[in-house]
Amino acid sequence: MSDTAKPSRSHTASSQRLRMRRELAAAAMELFATKGYEATTVDEIAATAGVARRTFFRHFRAKEEAIFPDHDDTLVRAQAVLEAAPAHENPLDTVCRGIKEVMRMYAASPKGSVERYKLTRDVPALREREIASVARYERLFTRYLLGHFDEAAHRDGDDDPLLAEVAASAVVTAHNHVLRRWLRNGGVGDVEAQLDHAFAIVRKTFGTGFGANRPAAPERIGGAETTRDDEVLVTVARTDTPIGEIMRTIERALRD
Repeated sequence: MSDTAKPSRSHTASSQRLRMRRELAAAAMELFATKGYEATTVDEIAATAGVARRTFFRHFRAKEEAIFPDHDDTLVRAQAVLEAAPAHENPLDTVCRGIKEVMRMYAASPKGSVERYKLTRDVPALREREIASVARYERLFTRYLLGHFDEAAHRDGDDDPLLAEVAASAVVTAHNHVLRRWLRNGGVGDVEAQLDHAFAIVRKTFGTGFGANRPAAPERIGGAETTRDDEVLVTVARTDTPIGEIMRTIERALRD
């Protein structure tokens, strides 16, 4: 009996769905480039891809969506990065990691991405569709950052709400700036390194302020950790932590 795990039925269906979306997108790109966007019909896109008209509409609502086959799946991957983030990771760092999924989508097919970029510059309907797609990412990242402060506890001098929205916009803007520059250069160069540089600027600008009002992570010494407010000291330790180590942790916390 083979130990190789078989792909799940849902994974197979998802792969087939994405493959069909990409085939439809390739057909649309070819027709838009040769016939022009306005002159191309959904029936022609479906016929070029070798499928029925109803198959096209199972995957896309309109022809302007057809050259963006990966945005839905990329949004899901970006959200998964946010949901799996370590508890004490700076939320801005998490968002930067999440948006890298978007860049990797473009970088996976430089030639196709450059061709699509040229089309979106020439066709207003396609440009508007891409803007709408980018807005979905920005909303996702803004919601994530806003979720890292307690709005009910908002008080004068707490700028987290403002910083959350501005930081999310800054991350998306930095990504789009690097992406456009890379596409204008023909999709050549280490785009992830360029993106890391842009993110470093965003972190330097916003990272020291955002989250400043959140409680600090508990001090950890060996197998024990402590948290403290004005009158209560709480110590948490593994059951196998030596009692001497626990006592030293408590003594250190009391001295501080």
